[in-house]
Amino acid sequence: MTTLDEAPSAAFEEQIVKANAEPNKARDVEKTGWEESAQEIDSAQVPVDIPDGGWWAWSTLAGAYVNAYGVYQDFFVRSFLSNYSSSSISWIGSIATFFLLAGGAVSGRLFDRGYFYFLLVGGSVLIVLCLFMLSLAEPQHYYQIFLTLGLGLGLGTGATYVPSLTIIAHHFSRRRALAMGIAASGASLGALLHPIMLNNLFHGPVGFANGVRASAGLMAGALILAGLLMRTRLPPRKGAQMGLFMSARTFVKDEVYTIAVVATFLFVQGVFFPLFYIQLYSDEHGINSVFGFYSLTILNFASFVGRIVGGALVNRLGAFNVIVACTFASSVLLFSLLGVSTIAGITVFSLLYGFTSGAYITLVAPMVASLSADVSEMGARIGVMYFFTGLGSLIGTPITGALLTRDFVWWRPIVYTGASADWRSRWIAC
Repeated sequence: MTTLDEAPSAAFEEQIVKANAEPNKARDVEKTGWEESAQEIDSAQVPVDIPDGGWWAWSTLAGAYVNAYGVYQDFFVRSFLSNYSSSSISWIGSIATFFLLAGGAVSGRLFDRGYFYFLLVGGSVLIVLCLFMLSLAEPQHYYQIFLTLGLGLGLGTGATYVPSLTIIAHHFSRRRALAMGIAASGASLGALLHPIMLNNLFHGPVGFANGVRASAGLMAGALILAGLLMRTRLPPRKGAQMGLFMSARTFVKDEVYTIAVVATFLFVQGVFFPLFYIQLYSDEHGINSVFGFYSLTILNFASFVGRIVGGALVNRLGAFNVIVACTFASSVLLFSLLGVSTIAGITVFSLLYGFTSGAYITLVAPMVASLSADVSEMGARIGVMYFFTGLGSLIGTPITGALLTRDFVWWRPIVYTGASADWRSRWIAC
C-alpha cells in the first residue's frame, strides 16, 4: 500500500514541477526573444521598418511648435495682440503646452489598446487645420488665436505626442533611454530652423498670415512623412483596463513614481520660461534685434545636443542621477539670468540652459519607462506623468507672465522659475 501511494504522489509532484516549469520556460523564451530583438535594433543592421526616422520626424513636428512659441510670444506682445498683457498672451502657449502633455493621459491609454494610427492621423489633420485657421486670425482678436493656436493645436499635438514617444519602447529595451534621447532631439533640431523661418516671414514682406500658411504647409508634408515611416511592433494590450483615475490611483502607490511626478510638476512650472521669453528678454535689454531673433535658435541648438548626451548618460549614471544634476544646474542658470544683459551673456546662458533643460525634457519618459514593470502599461504610466506635467506648465507660464507685468519687471519671474527648479532638484534628491 505504501508503494502504491508513493508512486502516484511522486508522479503527481513530477507533473506539478513540469507544469510550473513550462510557463517559466515560455517566459524565458519570450524574454530572450525580446532581448534579441532589442539587440538587433541597436546594432548597425537596423531593419527598414524601424520607426526611429518616423518618430524623429514627428518629434520635430510636435516639439518644434512648443519650442518656437517664443517667436509668437514676442510678435503678439509687440504688435498683433499689443492690447493684451504678457500674462494673457502667455495663456495661449500655456494651454497648447498643457494639452500637448496632459493629453497623454488619454492618448497613452489608447496607444496601449492599439489605436496609434487613429491618433496619429486624427491629430495630424487637426494640427494642419488649426494652423490654416490661425492664418485667418485678425489683429487684436484674442479668442481667434486662443482657439486655434492654443486649444486646437494643443489637442492635435496631445493626441500624438505621448504615443509617438512610447512607440520607441516597441523597438528598444537596453538602450531605450538613448533611443528616446536621439528621437526627442528632433524637436530641438526642427526648432533650430522653425523660429528663424517664422521670424523672417512675420517681419518681412510675407507677413503673418502667409507666414503661418507656409509653416502649415511645411508641417503637413512632414506629418505625412512621419505617418508613412512609423510602425508599431507589439500587439495591443488585451483584457479589461482600468479607468484613468483608477490607473492614477494604482500608479500613485508606487512611491518612487509619485516622487518623480511631484518633482516634475514643480520643475515644469519654470522650465518653459526661457523658451517663451528669451527673445523678448533680449529685445527689452537693448540687445541687437537681429541677434534677438537667433537667441531662441541658440537655445534650441544646445537643447538638441543636451537631449542626445542626456540619453547617453542614463545607461552609465542612471536616469534619476542625471535628472537631479540637470535640474540643479538649470536652477543656477535661471538665477544667473538676473545679471545677463549683453550678447555674450545671452549666448552663454542660452547654450548652457538649452543643454540642461533639453537633457531633462528627454529623460522624463525614460525615467518613467524604467519604473514600468510591464511594457503594455508604459503608455498609461507616461500619460499620467505628462498629465501632471501639463498641469504644471498650465499654471507656470501665466504666473511668470503675471509676475513680469506690462512694465517688464524681469527679476520676479526669474526668481520664481529658479526657485521652482531648485525645489524640484531637492525633492527628487531626497
